[in-house]
Amino acid sequence: MSDTLRDQLLGLGFKSAPKPDKPARDGAPKPGKPRRDKPRPDGAQSRAHARTEGQGRPRSHERTQGQGRPHAAPSRGTPGSREDIDLAKAYAIRAQREKDERIAAERLKQEQARQRREAKAKLALLLQDKALNDANAELVRHFDYGGKIKRIHVNAEQLKALNAGELGVVQLDGRYLLVTAAILAEAEATFAPAVALKVDPQAPAPGDPYDDPRFQVPDDLIW
Repeated sequence: MSDTLRDQLLGLGFKSAPKPDKPARDGAPKPGKPRRDKPRPDGAQSRAHARTEGQGRPRSHERTQGQGRPHAAPSRGTPGSREDIDLAKAYAIRAQREKDERIAAERLKQEQARQRREAKAKLALLLQDKALNDANAELVRHFDYGGKIKRIHVNAEQLKALNAGELGVVQLDGRYLLVTAAILAEAEATFAPAVALKVDPQAPAPGDPYDDPRFQVPDDLIW
């Protein structure tokens, strides 16, 4: 269209077409409200910079994982170590030895109890109808048995024979039986703890304890 025709159209009231805007250059601000970048604090900028640098880069602990790092050997005293295993074996061996000792001691105790029962049964058969106790005896003969003072009733002849060693006393089921020296010897061979009184006539008579100079009374002592 020529300028003359354009002028004519403008004169008739037509407006010219608006010219298109030029495209904005890269990085240039677009038309409109101007953009204002707010200043960031130094800490925020450093963190943002660190994030951008860390993207795509493996972390330090991630880089070290799985790169053939040797496993550390278990320290002494940790569960499963050689020292704990050896200590557990030692405890097990000691516990087993103590258990075996208890079992052996119990078996020995049971065996001794069995032998004692059998011996007492034989002693009862031996002393059957052999006791010489006199129901009418009035004399008392004291003797030491089991750490305690015991006594048995005898008559005058039995007391003389008992002190001479011709008779003896045997304990059976809590009773004290007067028996001959021969029966006493058999009872001692069968079950020695049952012998309550056995007098040896050849043994020296016990001395008087007051014959000791420590117990002599001075002649000039005034009561």
